[in-house]
Amino acid sequence: MSIKDKIASILSGFGAKPETPEAEEPQAQPAQPAQGPPEVSVPEDPALLKLPGEHPLLQLYSIRRKEGGRLPPYRLCLDEDGSIPEEVVRREKNRLQAALKNTCSARLKQVKNMSKEKPAGKEKEDEKPKAEPQGLDALPWFFISTDKLYAWLLVFPPTEGGAELSREMLYRAMKSQNITYGVDTRLADRLSRDESRYFNLFLLAKGKPAFDGKNGNIVDCVPRVIERVLQVDEFDQVDYTALNLFYNVKEGQEICRLIRPTEGDPGRTVLGQEIPAKSGKPVPLPKGRNTEISEDGDVLVAAMDGHVEFTGRSFQVKPVLDVPGNVDFSTGNIKFLGDINIQGDVLSGFTVRAMGSIWVGGIVEAGSTVEAGGDLTVVKGILGDGTTAVRAQRCIFSKYIENSTIYARETLQTDAIINGRIYCDGEVLVRSGRGSIMGGRIWAAKKVNAASIGSRSECRTSIVLGGQPCANFEREQVQRELKALEMEMEKTECQLDSPAKTSILSKLRMKMSVAELKLKQLDDELADLDKEELKEKEEGRLECGVAHAGTEVSFGEETLRLRQESHQCVVKMVCGEIVMM
Repeated sequence: MSIKDKIASILSGFGAKPETPEAEEPQAQPAQPAQGPPEVSVPEDPALLKLPGEHPLLQLYSIRRKEGGRLPPYRLCLDEDGSIPEEVVRREKNRLQAALKNTCSARLKQVKNMSKEKPAGKEKEDEKPKAEPQGLDALPWFFISTDKLYAWLLVFPPTEGGAELSREMLYRAMKSQNITYGVDTRLADRLSRDESRYFNLFLLAKGKPAFDGKNGNIVDCVPRVIERVLQVDEFDQVDYTALNLFYNVKEGQEICRLIRPTEGDPGRTVLGQEIPAKSGKPVPLPKGRNTEISEDGDVLVAAMDGHVEFTGRSFQVKPVLDVPGNVDFSTGNIKFLGDINIQGDVLSGFTVRAMGSIWVGGIVEAGSTVEAGGDLTVVKGILGDGTTAVRAQRCIFSKYIENSTIYARETLQTDAIINGRIYCDGEVLVRSGRGSIMGGRIWAAKKVNAASIGSRSECRTSIVLGGQPCANFEREQVQRELKALEMEMEKTECQLDSPAKTSILSKLRMKMSVAELKLKQLDDELADLDKEELKEKEEGRLECGVAHAGTEVSFGEETLRLRQESHQCVVKMVCGEIVMM
């Protein structure tokens, strides 16, 4: 800046800034509103009653404010402390709104009528003064729930100099409404002095609900259902010794315990009326065979050592026959009403029959017969010669099955089946271990699931699905028996006449008559099945990892023969045709 400019600036404004673009003042920015914390939406109280603007209670509230000046805000809440169930609040809220509107309308009408009756202007001096109409006193109004367990109070204020709410007035009103039980006396005593006594809803009385007694119950000390689950280890092997199909008990051991029913606790309404309560229902102990009830009647105990089982309606203790070694000439053939534990083998030519379950720690040899009324477990396997017959009315678990006839009502699970004749009304599972089915005939009503079926040498392996395998097995057995009896009768008739021949022939004829009658019954049962039932029985399924050539799959009269090896295949019946997927 030159000397001339400096002198000019001193004379003009003693150092005023020259007008330059850099010295321009910034334009004022519009003020931004201050950003406070975000608004939090508060959920509405479901117990709070909201009124429309034209509600008669609001008109009464305005009239009171004009007469008395300041007045606390009104509040109509059914449940201030959260002690009333939600379903009661929802139910009574609609009733309260309707009842309150009617009551407030009637009160407002009375107030307006009193205003009309009030004299207007001054009276003449010669006329006698008329008594001015008195105002309305305070009015306690009660709202009682449908179940009469809750009573709410709403007080309407007085008008035109009427009497304010008093303790005596409130108790007289309660007595007239018969509200006598569960009254909040502290609230009733202080309400006349409370500033917010008008236009507020108070829970004045609370009754006692009735509680029904609990029914009796049974606490089991032993499991009712024993899970028959085969666990496969990391080597894809099954430990058949760890099935634990038996639950043994000692004499006097607790089987189950009874919990007795409780008595009901009656309730009482706010009107003093009793609410009856139901007592719990007793349940009987499931006492079965070889069990006893204790002296106090609360415990079911075993009457003997054995295997406990729940039959669906009762517990029963079956005796358990322990065979420490093999079934051989030292034991002979065994027939037992309970369960049998055989630590060794069932040797060739011997028979074991049990009404319960059978557990064999060794093998079932060729030419033997084993029949179980329950489950059958053979730890080391069934090794037959074509004449071995094994039957179980429930499930069969075996390490392997070879050259044997197997009959199972429910599930058959094994590691391998070689040249077996299997009849199963449930599922045949051959997945653990080798998981192979080689040769023979497998007839399962529901499903066959195996890792491998057939062999590379194309040995004939037949899989039949659907139908009634066990019923057909019994029919085949009766037919064989009948044929054997006929052959024996022919041999006996060729002998010389003698009293022994006559006796033998009479016995054979009796056996043949029984066999023919049994065969006729089985034929009639199979013939009684209609086409729909047969169709349902034929809805089986085959699942396998590898199906070799030579395998035949049949559904009824339809048969599919595999000409080449198939992997991860599923075979089932679709629209009357066998389909492989």
